[in-house]
Amino acid sequence: MPTRRELANAIRALAMDAVQAANSGHPGAPMGMADIAEVLWRDVLKHNPANPRWVDRDRFVLSNGHASMLLYALLHLTGYPLALDELRKFRQLGARTAGHPERDLDIGIETTTGPLGQGFANAVGMALAEKMLAAQFNRDDHEIVDHHTYVFLGDGCLMEGLSHEAASLAGTLKLGKLIAVYDNNGISIDGEVKGWFTDDVAKRFAAYGWHVLKDVDGHDASAVASALRKARAHKQQPTIILARTIIGFGAPNKQGTNVVHGEALGTAEVAAARATLGWPYPPFEVPEEIRAAWDARARGAAAEKSWQRRYRRYQKAWPELAAEFERRMAGRLPQNFAALADAALEAAQAVSTAQATRASSGAVLNVIGPGIPELVGGSADLTGSVNTQRKDSRTLTADDASGNYIHYGVREFAMTAVMSGFTLHGGIRPYGGTFLVFSDYARNAVRLASLMHQPVVLVYTHDSIGLGEDGPTHQPVEHLASLRAMPGLSLWRPGDAVETAIAWRAALERGNGPVALVLTRQALPQQARTREQLAAAARGGYTLIDCEGEPEAILIATGSELALAAEALRVLATKGRRIRLVSMPSTDVFEAQEPAWREAVLPRAVTRRVAVEAGARQCWWRYVGLDGEVIGIDRFGASGKGAELFRHFGFTTEHVVAAVEKLFI
Repeated sequence: MPTRRELANAIRALAMDAVQAANSGHPGAPMGMADIAEVLWRDVLKHNPANPRWVDRDRFVLSNGHASMLLYALLHLTGYPLALDELRKFRQLGARTAGHPERDLDIGIETTTGPLGQGFANAVGMALAEKMLAAQFNRDDHEIVDHHTYVFLGDGCLMEGLSHEAASLAGTLKLGKLIAVYDNNGISIDGEVKGWFTDDVAKRFAAYGWHVLKDVDGHDASAVASALRKARAHKQQPTIILARTIIGFGAPNKQGTNVVHGEALGTAEVAAARATLGWPYPPFEVPEEIRAAWDARARGAAAEKSWQRRYRRYQKAWPELAAEFERRMAGRLPQNFAALADAALEAAQAVSTAQATRASSGAVLNVIGPGIPELVGGSADLTGSVNTQRKDSRTLTADDASGNYIHYGVREFAMTAVMSGFTLHGGIRPYGGTFLVFSDYARNAVRLASLMHQPVVLVYTHDSIGLGEDGPTHQPVEHLASLRAMPGLSLWRPGDAVETAIAWRAALERGNGPVALVLTRQALPQQARTREQLAAAARGGYTLIDCEGEPEAILIATGSELALAAEALRVLATKGRRIRLVSMPSTDVFEAQEPAWREAVLPRAVTRRVAVEAGARQCWWRYVGLDGEVIGIDRFGASGKGAELFRHFGFTTEHVVAAVEKLFI
């Protein structure tokens, strides 16, 4: 039987061989954490390589994603469908072994990591999801949700501010099944971290309310095993294990230095490491006895079979709960969702007074929310402003995880990354709100949600200079253009209550990516629509008001500027101009329509076009052309009343009318 060190050395060898073959990558962390990983994955982790989607598996997150070869080696050795050839193609185009892990559940990769700290925050979301689902579905005699979330992280993760946000929230909510292992090797790319990172990590996490296990020798398997036992036994708090390791362990001339962090060891050092580790095998060769000791398929199958037996008993005792659990874990909306969405739209149509779309959004949630039990809301300390709390909302606490509303505190970044953790885990559809301008804080988490195609709903209110007196620090200008530029993110900026209801339906029906709902503080009048226009609005861009015959010019508007454009059209009509008004609440949805639809809405023959939006003008030139005009704002705002600011920056009926008339000169 191979020793633990020999088993860990298989990871080290595969890591240095793959990085050497690619001549690119990070061998240091995989070699340093190999002993810890061996204990966790062989002795502790509950998983089944033959079924990476087993719902009650433990979740493992490699937050220090540059250590990707550690994860790939573990997946390969334990029996996931990740062939040796994929390791040989490490970091190459088309390989499943990307430079940093990219979510691929078929081979056991739970989340995309690389931007440091985000994997840790995702893990917090996964652990919170487990706690919530356990509270909702487990019964005294049946525990069908009972698993841990493990996360590896390094000093880089802890230096990123996100780690503070996420760790603080995890401690407050007492996520007792979250176990983090800190790879305390004292080295980053630039060298010894003592020059720029001197935090007392133990005291820091104790202050967050974590259970802290200090000074664990990360190269002593028995010490690691003992720490993991203590962590699992401590259910009242999340646990962090502070493991002392040597980066690049086994590379005799380079270990313990930043040289091994982010580049191949080199042929000579690889050979020296093989000699030091007692690993006489050629590159990418793992002896059969070591492979057999690593193979987790039989143990994993037995663990899942045991759970299946328990689940069948649960099905008999609680059939309705079991059916609901399966629906939610499969990510299917309730059967009556269409009826709920129709009811929300009908209620929106009945609105007769001007209403801020943030209020319209809250009204939609009150209609659909009670019928979608997996719909969990929250806000980054702005609940009353962003209208994300529903009538049926119950606040989630550390002692009662059955709630459906989370007060994230002033943690926009963590909120967004945690929401991705929810959807990555499964069983929960999250939405979270903040001001649009503060999407800046969360942007990288929005980006990763888009990269991973996670169906989170981002509620962004106070969407323009119209929010007024808070001034330019709070007035988003470039944000709409910036978010629209993000691949995979769908953005809606509805112009009234009806479009808000349509946007919410689109957001919840979209299962392959995040949706941003951009909403106003100021009240907007309701626009009249035919039944056909109600259906057309779901296409992202449609004709809201048309003229007799071929239009001479086209107005395009979104959000709060839709009513402004409609008023300008009416003025122009009195002057005999044939004008069409196109509402375009979602440019990306409109772009996804068939060419015939786009041509019908924006006929190429009509070149006189004016777009109106209280944000950066950048994205609108593609719709108006070089001969058209965009009424927007390409500077920061100012402090003053919203109505006054709109006038000051040219968002007036007169200005829009003049811009159209200029095109006829």
